[in-house]
Amino acid sequence: MQRLYAIIALFLAATSVALAQTGNLKGIVNTADGHPAVHVSVSVKGTRHGAVSNTEGSYQIDKIIPGAYTIRVTLVGLQPVEKEVVITDGQTTNSDFILDESSQQLQEVVVTGGNSFKTDQTSPSLRLATPILEAPQNIQVIGRRVIADQQIFDMLEGVTRNVSGATKVEHWDNYARINMRGSQVGAFRNGMNVQMPWGPLAEDMSMVDRIEFVKGPAGFMLANGNPSGFYNVVTKKPTGQTRGEVGFTLGSFDTYRTTLDLDGKLSKDGKLLYRLNLMGQLKGSHRDFDYNNRYSIVPVLKYLIDDKSSITLEYTHQFSQMNAIGSNYVYSKTGGYGVLPRSFSTSEANLAPTNNHDQSILAIFEHQLNNNWRLTAQASYFNYTQEGSSLWPSGFVTGRTDSLQRAINNWDILGLSKTGQIFLNGQVQTGAVNHRILGGLDMSSKEYYHDWSQWKLYGAPIDIYNPVHGVTPAPVFDRSKDIRERAVQYKNGYSALYVQDELGFWENRLRLTLAARYTELKVSNPYDGSYSKGKFTPRAGLSVTINPSTTAYALYDQSFNENFGTDWQGKSFDPQTGNNMEVGLKRGWLNDSWSSTLTFYKITKDNILVTDLEHPSSGGNFFSKQGGQHKIQGIEWDIRGQIVKNLDVMINYAYTDAKISKHSDEAAIGKQVEGSSKHVQNTWLSYTIGSGSAQGFGLSVGYQYQVGRSPWFVSETAQDNLPDYFRLDGGVTYKKDKFAVNLLVNNILNKYLYSGGIYTYSGFTYWQTEPGTNFRLSVGYKF
Repeated sequence: MQRLYAIIALFLAATSVALAQTGNLKGIVNTADGHPAVHVSVSVKGTRHGAVSNTEGSYQIDKIIPGAYTIRVTLVGLQPVEKEVVITDGQTTNSDFILDESSQQLQEVVVTGGNSFKTDQTSPSLRLATPILEAPQNIQVIGRRVIADQQIFDMLEGVTRNVSGATKVEHWDNYARINMRGSQVGAFRNGMNVQMPWGPLAEDMSMVDRIEFVKGPAGFMLANGNPSGFYNVVTKKPTGQTRGEVGFTLGSFDTYRTTLDLDGKLSKDGKLLYRLNLMGQLKGSHRDFDYNNRYSIVPVLKYLIDDKSSITLEYTHQFSQMNAIGSNYVYSKTGGYGVLPRSFSTSEANLAPTNNHDQSILAIFEHQLNNNWRLTAQASYFNYTQEGSSLWPSGFVTGRTDSLQRAINNWDILGLSKTGQIFLNGQVQTGAVNHRILGGLDMSSKEYYHDWSQWKLYGAPIDIYNPVHGVTPAPVFDRSKDIRERAVQYKNGYSALYVQDELGFWENRLRLTLAARYTELKVSNPYDGSYSKGKFTPRAGLSVTINPSTTAYALYDQSFNENFGTDWQGKSFDPQTGNNMEVGLKRGWLNDSWSSTLTFYKITKDNILVTDLEHPSSGGNFFSKQGGQHKIQGIEWDIRGQIVKNLDVMINYAYTDAKISKHSDEAAIGKQVEGSSKHVQNTWLSYTIGSGSAQGFGLSVGYQYQVGRSPWFVSETAQDNLPDYFRLDGGVTYKKDKFAVNLLVNNILNKYLYSGGIYTYSGFTYWQTEPGTNFRLSVGYKF
């Protein structure tokens, strides 16, 4: 710590010279009918200075050398607007713009031709004031255009195809498990860590504005997590524009879905804004007796206290009703993978549904202290409940390869989470050095009650090759006691302080990021006992602007993660620790209409739990001990944006070399880390005809390709790689004025696709199939 402070002090002392002569520029961009123009680019021609207008249409560009400049306002699909301004030393120049288009025309431009595959800024919930191009980290953003184009319903579907190296592993239809860089990534919503052991419910895309994937650890957001990174789901907020959108979808497997998005003002003075998103869905499955019915209600209010302060209140209620957890698995004894039809199920039609409720309240207070400093305080409360059952077989009948004995247990959950954050963003100048400063307090407390204690055999064994359904009575579980009385209780929480300073040299062409975070964990449960542990994690990054469209960066960061359980002496384990080093090159092409990111990284994870071969337990198994190590290194390449007029692309590739480097069993050393894929390559192309009699028609096509897949759950000494994965999807769209139609066909080649593994405890193979060729037809209308 002292060394870090010394480095910071050295840089401050070395650069404390006469104040550089700079001025600022700010203003508002409005549409022709007086509404704010949101997310348009404002740039200073001939320089690298620029900004993007916020939801109020405001923009601000700081630290401009005095002189005469041309200011340019642009959005793909519109004619640029330019204005001459003079920047004065020590002064803030105001320059407002009025676009020729109305708010409705602007909205239509964004939907039909806007370059929304590419995003230049992160959301405010990610806390960074640095543009993505300048940030010393690989950050990929999935916007609403991509989500709509691919007809993604929720986080369990094709979100990961849009980010290099991100893969969805097996799921239980209620929450998303996403792996990247050799381990599971953390789940955030609106900048807050919402991850629980199981839950909360995967976000429905009807309420989502964007999804931000942050590669590698990020101490300004989360130090106590895997070093692979996290994703941040940003929900829709009021924009101040009066508008609405309704959508209807019909699809294969009796899919019926409707959505409504309303945005506008509730008061005549325009200070009270609202956003309301509603969704209802009835959805069957390619598997027998399987379904996932959902609804969501998400109202948001935003009150503009004055021109510097606002408060936002958001309530989210998501509900999901599905078959028994685990009913989407298929099993065989010796036949290997893929020997049963996609429609096979171990479930029954009379089985009671599993119900999930995900409710949360979010409050955000924002205050602009002055032109250079902004304070944000936010708090959330999550209440997640699940009541249902779980199917998992006890094994095959001895001596038989066709006779499977099913088993079932209750699976009830109550998850409670409280999170609070206060952080400060600001800029100061010391001599010729510009400082972008971020600091804050981050606290969270979670309680988790988990009951799956009522296990029983489920009927007589079934013949997996000729199953007979409808003869097994539905089981009854005792829920007379409150879940707090009958469940295993977990508690965990953390408190953290962090500070980050991005020092900009030579007119901000060279940026040095120095940061530190101290996190204290508190854990309590019957298996680990109660303990509190703290850890300091430093962060250092360097970003260099080679030219206005190209930057190179290097990053070193640390993270840590809880190790659950105890050793043979009943002692809790030290946390897993992760060290991440990466270098990368970012570039905007063709006037920044599309961008590319190339990253090389290396991660070392220590204190991995391994089998303690010297201390067997009373049941014949072994205790665990610390001392394992994983080494993960790889290359990531992302391209997104409009490479030629009307053609938007998303192309990515990742090579991941994830190996076990230390283990108590030498046979495990060198094996592939579970849940990783060596090669992942995705492409999505979307072309819209921009003129002529066919104007508004579009074609989309894309594929997902994975090679060298490892199951997410494997034995420590046996590696069971899955076959290569290739899926082709495509669609036809038509957009005219306020009306849009999208026909999407998934798995065009009708491939038998699945993921799975070998369950070594009972000696059978399990896998989870995807549907064959299927379609979705969506109709949308904006008003």
